Amino acid sequence: MDTHGFCDPRFAAVRDVFARNFAEQGDVGASFAATVEGEFVVDLWAGHADGARTIPWREDTIVNVYSTTKTMTFLCAFLLADRGLLDFHAKVSRYWPEYAENGKQDTEVRHFFSHSAGVPGFDPKLPSATALYDWEACVRNLAAQAPWWTPGSRSGYHALTQGYLIGELVRRIDGRSIGAFFREKVAEPLGADFHIGMAEDVFPRVAEMLPPEPQTNAPFAQADPDSIPARVFASAQAGTDAVNTAAWRRAEIPAAGGHGNARAVVRAQTPLANDGKAFGVELLTAEGARAMREEQTNGPDAVLGMPIRFGLGYAFPNAMMPMSPNEDAMFWGGAGGSTIVVDQSARVCFSYVMNQMQAAIVGDRRGGGLGRAFYKCL
Repeated sequence: MDTHGFCDPRFAAVRDVFARNFAEQGDVGASFAATVEGEFVVDLWAGHADGARTIPWREDTIVNVYSTTKTMTFLCAFLLADRGLLDFHAKVSRYWPEYAENGKQDTEVRHFFSHSAGVPGFDPKLPSATALYDWEACVRNLAAQAPWWTPGSRSGYHALTQGYLIGELVRRIDGRSIGAFFREKVAEPLGADFHIGMAEDVFPRVAEMLPPEPQTNAPFAQADPDSIPARVFASAQAGTDAVNTAAWRRAEIPAAGGHGNARAVVRAQTPLANDGKAFGVELLTAEGARAMREEQTNGPDAVLGMPIRFGLGYAFPNAMMPMSPNEDAMFWGGAGGSTIVVDQSARVCFSYVMNQMQAAIVGDRRGGGLGRAFYKCL
């Protein structure tokens, strides 16, 4: 497999692991990028953009990254908070009065970011993936429902709902949709080729998302249909049959529908690792960038079934998800394998993005292996 791009010689081991992901871990098309002190030290891509392996993965190929998209919504909120327009400790109803229905009157903004708001799924559930394209209907669903637990008392992964919750806050405060706000305030200034909703002229560069092999032991395959995890993932469908359509690409689905490659993810997120500045742009103040590390919850997640310590949006590494050797690093990932790590102490940011999904909810061993190799080279 030919690997393209560049890799600083001291990170040669990262290039080797990247190549082995194709030979040993089933990668079809993928990219990996990393910055240190705000400068790119790795930017690699290889493979194919389609399952038939007829279209090469090019420098400007992008693909759906599922929940790695969430981290872009966090950036948007950090910008508003840094400018004094959003208070993470305020009640949601200050910005979105209709949300205070059915026992949600005490929900705080920060609960949206720590998956502790108690609305991890749509209730009633959505009839099909196409229902996700109707923003107004989705936010009305969330505003009207009762919380599944006392807001703030525990985390439970808001797999698709988190993007609508944060996105509606951005819209109520700024007036722009989350996709437009991200494009104009983050992506364009930083030169990040990342899209939450895209124009049709971008479609030719989008890789086909390839589903994982069916597994009887796949996450939540045997879950009680009345359990919280089963209800969450049954409440809205977001499989590759939807992701690979024009309608999905056009829609703003800010928890799961963003498109980019590793370079794009890293260009957008690198300011967080460098006191709010990168690539000649001061996106945030240093204090605004550090806000992500304010601990919100720490314990078993009601949806993912594993212990997670959440800051504002991102999670801290732990034994089950050792994305960094540094305890105060932050990360998240997407269904099928994509990942993003922001390590403020090391002033490091890196991401892995691919099109061949594996049966995992938040990243997988391909991105994890690249991360371990990267830290060994530092």
